[in-house]
Amino acid sequence: MSSEASVNLMAPPMFDGTNYQVWVVRMEAYLDANDQWEAVENTYEVPLLLDNPTIAQMKNHKESKQKKSKAKACLFVVVSSSIFTKIMTLKKEYEGNERVKGMQVLNLIREFEMQKMNESETIKDYSNRFLDIVNKVRLLGTDFSYSRIVQNILVTVPEKFEATISSIKNSKDVSSITLAELLNALQAQEQRRLMRQAGSVEGAFFAKSQNNIQQRNRNYSNNNTTFPSCPYCKKSNHP
Repeated sequence: MSSEASVNLMAPPMFDGTNYQVWVVRMEAYLDANDQWEAVENTYEVPLLLDNPTIAQMKNHKESKQKKSKAKACLFVVVSSSIFTKIMTLKKEYEGNERVKGMQVLNLIREFEMQKMNESETIKDYSNRFLDIVNKVRLLGTDFSYSRIVQNILVTVPEKFEATISSIKNSKDVSSITLAELLNALQAQEQRRLMRQAGSVEGAFFAKSQNNIQQRNRNYSNNNTTFPSCPYCKKSNHP
């Protein structure tokens, strides 16, 4: 099966009234893959054919009409019936005006700045929380640099990562640290800590096992009764 046929068999993303920005990105990608995005993005009317058109002109006219029709049909089937009745005001209702978007961005940035890492949380989970908020901000059309994420992580991770953070700051300019470098360094310390903890548990278990063996040996020695030698077989400890 060709790649074009595979794309055509894919179902378009459905819009149920939530996460409009995410749906817009996915829908644009779907229409573009099916060579229909131009018909949606550009508002134009397919011109009428002139008298005595050539075969090439008739072919182009037919393809242009089909692109418009297919794109429109696709947009109609990806929304629920309740949203379909509001299709003319869809963009205004679900994307909102610039003022509403601005308030959404402010709320997300406030949420971003309030993030704190829990003691039981891993670096991977914590960074994913940050990136989830950042991606929402970017989908609303606002730029959000990775250096800002780096700075927030540096000041919000628990004190147990202080040694790694100090090493990073001493080795290079903080403004030049990439997000990948920071996360790799923090995860490396996290792994070393887990390995030391595992080694401590194993050592404690081994010591406890040795103590139990020694205690059993002492108990056996204390309870072992020594009998005099037998005059017949000349063996000791004979009851």
